Amino acid sequence: MSIFTTTSKIIITCHKRLSPFLVQEVQDLGFEIDHKFITGVELRGTVNDCIRLNLNLRCASQVLYSLKEFTANSPEEVYNQLLRYPWETLLPIDGYFSVTSNAKHFTVNNDMFVNVKVKDAIVDKMRREFAKRPDTGPSHDKSVIHLYWNEKDVEVFFDTSGQTLAKHGYRKIPGQAPMLEALAAATIFATKWDRQSAFVNPMCGSGTLAIEAALIATNRRPGLYRKNYSFMHVLGYDAAVYESELQLLNEKIAALPDLKIIATDISEDAIHVSKVNAGIAGVESLIDFAVCDFEETVIPEKPGVIYLNPEYGERLGDVTELQETYGRIGDFMKKKCQGYTGYIFTGNPDLAKKIGLKTSKRLEFYTAQLDCRLLEYELYGGSKRAPKQSEGE
Repeated sequence: MSIFTTTSKIIITCHKRLSPFLVQEVQDLGFEIDHKFITGVELRGTVNDCIRLNLNLRCASQVLYSLKEFTANSPEEVYNQLLRYPWETLLPIDGYFSVTSNAKHFTVNNDMFVNVKVKDAIVDKMRREFAKRPDTGPSHDKSVIHLYWNEKDVEVFFDTSGQTLAKHGYRKIPGQAPMLEALAAATIFATKWDRQSAFVNPMCGSGTLAIEAALIATNRRPGLYRKNYSFMHVLGYDAAVYESELQLLNEKIAALPDLKIIATDISEDAIHVSKVNAGIAGVESLIDFAVCDFEETVIPEKPGVIYLNPEYGERLGDVTELQETYGRIGDFMKKKCQGYTGYIFTGNPDLAKKIGLKTSKRLEFYTAQLDCRLLEYELYGGSKRAPKQSEGE
């Protein structure tokens, strides 16, 4: 029995509040979702299906394929159950694997202890079968086994992704306080951008938003930028399946010569980093980069979306100075971006009030340990600045 062709439960995880966008992505690929939850979705499929999911999803973190479910009330019971699993049919004896876990049980106060128990069970089973064992360690660049333990319920998964899918592989120079690629993609999905009109990104930083916009518009999937996944390092892997999926990704790239994406930043270093990252992603020619203050950004006459991700005083910038900056952003959007739909991503609601424009939507997101909002503004021609106290109505 090969996991590559055997149907089982699949859990796709994502960062908090990205689940609605992950749901749409999975459904767009033709999969039927059985359950949705705050940090992921559940469906059924094979590891060959997992290959397709890994290569296509922008908002996901891990694609987990269920191997075994059981009940246990102690680490020893977990060990004994895993000792019975035929690991020799999954892991190459001369290979390498790592273990991750999420354990919520009264006997456990350290996930590393659980990881060691899982590793010991696998190693001991392999020694029984072959009198030798595969290597193990903390790196997730080969086979990865994940254990989920909640009270008495235990489930062991093959993590088909390995390293997280939330990083899309093109950003070799991150810049200062960069937005996670999966989060950037989800926030773009949340906008009203039609993927054909202008996408203007002042204060672009390391260029993640502009690059993700170009990737989404031209249907360039994350699998084009990553060459290593956990599914490649287990028994039964057929490279032809992966190569076939990769070929489909290349065939589906859309040519959009009239696409207008503009990215500006006052920092020459930021624009340099953005160009390097865009070049790695293969979309540098689709983005007009410029070094300038955000107020000097050239706004195309044909309206589209303008999206700013300014500093919000948690990791970068001084809050007092940023109050003036946010006020200037509001004036800029009101005076120069009429007809556009405006978006501000921020983790500081007090600073957001300084924009002084009435929001049409406030979309909830989460970054690092910070509660954030994507604020939407309908920038009608000739609109008046709303009273500041009305922000958030």
